[in-house]
Amino acid sequence: MAPNRIIIDTDPGVDDVLAMLLAFSAKPEELEVLMLSITFGNVDVQNCLRNIVTLFHYIEKEKTWRRDNGRPEGFEGLKNKKPVVAVGATEPLAEQMMVADFYHGRDGLGGIHDTHPHLSPAETWRSLFKPPPESMTPSEAAELQKAKEAHSLFEPSLNYAPDEMLRLLKENEPNTIIIVAIGPLTNLAIASAKDPETFLRVKEVVVMGGAVDVPGNPPNLARVYSPKMLSIPVPNFNLIKQPNTPLRRELNLRNQMTPGAEFNTYADSVASARLFALTSPNPSTTMPPTLGGDPKSALQDYPKKLSTQLKLKLFPLDITTPHLLPRQLFNAHAQSLPTSPLNSWASHFLTSTYEKVFSLKPDQDPAKVGLEMHDPLTVWYALTSSAPEWKFVEEDIRVETAGQWTRGTCIVDRRGKVIEAKDGDDVDAEIVGDAGGWMDARWGNRILRCVGTPGEDKFAGVLLQRVFGAGL
Repeated sequence: MAPNRIIIDTDPGVDDVLAMLLAFSAKPEELEVLMLSITFGNVDVQNCLRNIVTLFHYIEKEKTWRRDNGRPEGFEGLKNKKPVVAVGATEPLAEQMMVADFYHGRDGLGGIHDTHPHLSPAETWRSLFKPPPESMTPSEAAELQKAKEAHSLFEPSLNYAPDEMLRLLKENEPNTIIIVAIGPLTNLAIASAKDPETFLRVKEVVVMGGAVDVPGNPPNLARVYSPKMLSIPVPNFNLIKQPNTPLRRELNLRNQMTPGAEFNTYADSVASARLFALTSPNPSTTMPPTLGGDPKSALQDYPKKLSTQLKLKLFPLDITTPHLLPRQLFNAHAQSLPTSPLNSWASHFLTSTYEKVFSLKPDQDPAKVGLEMHDPLTVWYALTSSAPEWKFVEEDIRVETAGQWTRGTCIVDRRGKVIEAKDGDDVDAEIVGDAGGWMDARWGNRILRCVGTPGEDKFAGVLLQRVFGAGL
């Protein structure tokens, strides 16, 4: 059995696709991917699902091409285990939905499904995620079987992703599965609320999200750094969910998140806050309030006593942003390889992404344009977690859910836990002068934040070598 068996909760997304390619490139003795759990995020759920199916389509084509050309097939883990693919949350627990199609393109991959429709798999795969009719004609049965054979690298599930997640955790030994969460945390919040003790069988949850000592995701750097770009229309975020307040309309027009928030924590701040609370010795002390009476945000509270605390390792923008895939490095590596299905497909969507990165900050040196590999970094950790270079610090990190200007922001109190409670004190009773219990040792979250990796300059080469292979 692989030392690390993982569930990837994802909203693909360009860097999500690179993260999954890195995971599937692992050897069976390194990593086993049990499931891909799909959430809304960078784009809507159906586009996320299409991108995952397309990813498997190109892995299959790549394996065939490599075999026919006498090259190692790679992606060995998929021979031993077909990951389950299940669709989960389509919107956040509270407030409006937000997607990042202004950056990732409306399909999540730079618009490749529109600009290069011939590269997309036939739409017959959609039948795999629909309940089959009670009675099928022979031709319908044959078409369904044909679709299954064309997409044989994964197991499509008709179950809700949080339920599939709980099923896998229940069927496997405790502390043997890692959840790698690289999108909004809605699926995890739903699963943990539905059955917290089963959820806590997880070995650890590895989260790409948040910003601690750095600014949040910028709205549109082109307008910040280049006054001449002010005449160019701003591509809007899709803030499409009620309430339609004046502030929400203004955020829509300005393509703006709160300044301290990273996208994943902003996209569902309530889900993030709920999951973080499970790391506390007393989760009730950091649970978010129910917002506006929205019934979807009112998930069941956690029991007063739980068998254990959640181990959560956070990879915020602070650590992920410096890990770049430079355009010059990718192009040089791609040109050193023969033209293959995967190389060609990735080059198309990465080329458009590099163009987007440059357009957001056109005054930068074109030779230094790079893609920030936020999501792939979490998979690199799952692959190499025993490496001594990985460094973490424990902090009481909480996610703001109700602030007008701070929603989704990570709040950290570095004054330390200095108030010692007496035996018999009510843990839910705040101490005068310490609103929120920030200084009470019984309160607060216990987040392990990543502060060190095996190397910012090393990672891009590792990813290129593992996913695309050695050059000629």
